[in-house]
Amino acid sequence: MTQAIDFIRSIYRTSGPIPLYTPIFAGNEKKYLGECIDYKNVSTVSPFVNKFEESLVKFTGSKYAVATINGTSALHLALLLLDIKTGDEVITQPLTYVATANAITYTGAKPVFIDIDKKTLGLSPLKLEQFLKEETIRQDGKCYNKTTKAQIKAILPMHSLGIPSEIEKLSVIAQEYEIPIIEDAAEGLGSFYKNQHVGTFGKMGILSFNGNKTITTGGGGALLTNDKDLAERALNLSTTAKIKHPYKSMHSEVAFNYRLPGLNAAMGLAQMEPLEDILDLKRKLAQKYKIFFENTELKFFIFEKDRNSNHWMNVVECPTEDTRNNFVEALNKSNINARPIWTLMNNLKMYEHCQTGNLENAVRAAKTIALLPSGVDTSINLK
Repeated sequence: MTQAIDFIRSIYRTSGPIPLYTPIFAGNEKKYLGECIDYKNVSTVSPFVNKFEESLVKFTGSKYAVATINGTSALHLALLLLDIKTGDEVITQPLTYVATANAITYTGAKPVFIDIDKKTLGLSPLKLEQFLKEETIRQDGKCYNKTTKAQIKAILPMHSLGIPSEIEKLSVIAQEYEIPIIEDAAEGLGSFYKNQHVGTFGKMGILSFNGNKTITTGGGGALLTNDKDLAERALNLSTTAKIKHPYKSMHSEVAFNYRLPGLNAAMGLAQMEPLEDILDLKRKLAQKYKIFFENTELKFFIFEKDRNSNHWMNVVECPTEDTRNNFVEALNKSNINARPIWTLMNNLKMYEHCQTGNLENAVRAAKTIALLPSGVDTSINLK
């Protein structure tokens, strides 16, 4: 424990508190925010919103991006665009941030939790295929749960902690069963699978730009898609379905005030400019962690060349739950913020009634995974 504490302090060059993550503001944030204020483009009707979306399209390779107030709202929109509603079901994973399951619930649908892949911490293709073969029936091009009789409307894998899931295999299975995929890539900006950005494999994908993400807009998100009709409808739903008119206020349907404001977009545009440099720093930090943990009982997560993670969060697996808890406690007592990974969704009161498969990999991960300080800036020691 002492060696790990000394090692982390040597990276961050401080005897004071070390947070789990801090945003970097080293570019044009103040300049763009000033321009936004000077020209009074602070709300949702702002050229900065359009420019930010264009920068996301260019970086991710997605044809369209719709900027939203947060990743959860983007995910909610994606689910609504697939006509997911009360009585439907969405397959997802139990090891995820609560927003994934919450967004499903917002539509009135229920999540079904399928186990994760232990190498990626994302939805397991093996367990997904097993569930679909054994627990569902197909009728008229639709897939129904044998137990609940509900239609399974979508598969929602998460690229956990920025680690690309087995999205190619998941896509093949989803296509076979004619179930669309929505990718929760909230933590995945800058992560690629076989040179394709996460969030661009499925029907839609979402990103998050919360204060603890690789780049931040303070609070913000985006919906990615290659489907023009979906993009246009997402934009309409995110702007209260307002009908264009020179002066009248008219709306076509019940919709949402989910559009990202100009102030946030201005910050995001500035953050996108040094993104490649930020990712380079994060990968160098991950390499330092990897080397340090090679001769310890803790296993550091590092990935194959075809799975290029942004290393949004640095992750270690401990041999036992007690080891993990002792490790996290020791770091926090030394003012170094480390955390266990999320509580499994099916262990939360509001989701304990949801159907699950065998969750052996997720149960183990929830007991043994620890998250380490992962913020980067030019002051940290990466030599």
